[in-house]
Amino acid sequence: MAKLYFKYGAMGSSKSAQALITKFNYEELGMLVWLIKPSIDTRDGADIIRSRIGLQCSARVITPEEDVKAAYHAAGRHDVIIADEAQFFTPEQIDQLRDLVDEEDLPVLCFGLRTDFLTHFFPGAQRLMELADSLTEIKTVCACGRKATVNARIDGAGRIVTAGSQVMLGGNDSYMAMCHKCWKSRIRAQENQIGLEGYFPEK
Repeated sequence: MAKLYFKYGAMGSSKSAQALITKFNYEELGMLVWLIKPSIDTRDGADIIRSRIGLQCSARVITPEEDVKAAYHAAGRHDVIIADEAQFFTPEQIDQLRDLVDEEDLPVLCFGLRTDFLTHFFPGAQRLMELADSLTEIKTVCACGRKATVNARIDGAGRIVTAGSQVMLGGNDSYMAMCHKCWKSRIRAQENQIGLEGYFPEK
C-alpha cells in the first residue's frame, strides 16, 4: 500500500541530499521517479535540486497555481514521486499529492522544513503533518550539541532576525540550525546588548 511520507528537518540536516539519494536508490531498481520542486526555490537554479555535499539533479518545477495531479498525468506514469522543499507547496497541492497516493497507489516522499525562522508552520508543512502516513525527523545538531529544531535567520553581523516575511531564500549565510534554548538565549542577549560572538548557554 502506497503512503504519503514527510521527512522533515532543520536547515543543514541534508534533506536535499537524502531526497537525491532516495531517487538514485529507486532508479537503481529500474523504477521511474518524478522529481519535483516548488518554483519559489530558485537558490540553485530554477529547475535544480542541489545538496550541500554536491549532489544535484534537475527537477520538474511546480508553480503555486499548478494542479499537481494534472501535471503528473501530463508527465506520464511513474513509480514514485519525490518532492524537495515541500514546505513551499500550497496546502491544496499537498491535498493533490495525497490524492495521487490514494488514487494511483503511488508512493509520494516529501522532504522539507517543518517550521520557519519564528518556529511557525509553513502552510504546506502543516498540511503534510496533518495528512502524511509517515512522519520522519531528519536530525541535525546545534553548536551547543543539542538537537537543532529552529531555523534561525541571521543577518550579516550574525544577529538573530526576529521579524520579516516567512519566506526568504538563503543558505549558511542567512540561516543557522539551533536548539530552542540557544535561539531564545541569543535573542535575549541581543535585547540586553550582550556581546554575542561565540555565545551559547551551558548544556
